[in-house]
Amino acid sequence: MNINDIVRAGPVVPVLQFDNVEQGEQVSRALLAGGVRVLEITLRTPAAMDVIRHVAGLSDELIVGVGTLTRPEEMAQAVAAGARFGVSPGYTPALGAAAKAAGLPLLPGVVTPSDILAALADGYETVKFFPAEPSGGVPMLKALYGPFRDVRFCPTGGISAESAPSYLAQPNVVCVGGSWLTPKALVDAKDWDGITRLARAASALPRA
Repeated sequence: MNINDIVRAGPVVPVLQFDNVEQGEQVSRALLAGGVRVLEITLRTPAAMDVIRHVAGLSDELIVGVGTLTRPEEMAQAVAAGARFGVSPGYTPALGAAAKAAGLPLLPGVVTPSDILAALADGYETVKFFPAEPSGGVPMLKALYGPFRDVRFCPTGGISAESAPSYLAQPNVVCVGGSWLTPKALVDAKDWDGITRLARAASALPRA
């Protein structure tokens, strides 16, 4: 499965961080029950890699990715943990080369035209626009569409259930990333049904 297949598997990719394996399993099962198959589990907690190993084995339907990849050596570690794709907040040729060497489909982070050109030079035409809202949001994506008509974006950063439809309406947006599917209050309360309801609503969002 390449990165284009992955980003087309659903309109919303939840950006997740977990304190422990049990939390990761329950949230992932709740998201899958709501129709969300693609998960980005970020390397922002000490438990992250253990969670990824566990969640990757829960269901063949889940497409588990590793987020917040910032060092080349993390690409091979992600593959060893069972990840099927990776996401980086920015891009360097070293990250791209390490991802290709590890056989890890990568969604590299970009925010400027120069970032996009660097990713394109290394063969990456599907990218993460991050941080989306602080970097101009939908107007910025509209501006980028002119010179980069063939680039596909997954905007992430500050996107909410309310703003997601305006992003998904853009012709150069294939999906959006967001954390609103797993609000802290629901996770702390272990309200898995509540998370499933949010996932179901996100799964039904139309794309351009």
